[in-house]
Amino acid sequence: MSRSIEHNLAKQRFEWTEDGILSVLDYELLNGVMTITHTGVPEAVGGRGIAADLTKHALETARENGWTVRPQCSYAAAYMRRHQEYADLQT
Repeated sequence: MSRSIEHNLAKQRFEWTEDGILSVLDYELLNGVMTITHTGVPEAVGGRGIAADLTKHALETARENGWTVRPQCSYAAAYMRRHQEYADLQT
């Protein structure tokens, strides 16, 4: 399934709504470093790959913008360890 994840620049987060339930990946951007601070997927829509899609979208956005990534969120850190194609982004 391909999700059209929204990048909410004003709130510094990526958003996806499924079955009326909002899931988010929050970040802070400072001096070209995207610090991923939180990935939140409510239990009601858990297990559908939403967190992975949000993280992948965030990492692709970082790459497109020439940002490095600091995965402060444990989920994002684990995702980056499992997906070595993003290792070059990690700071």
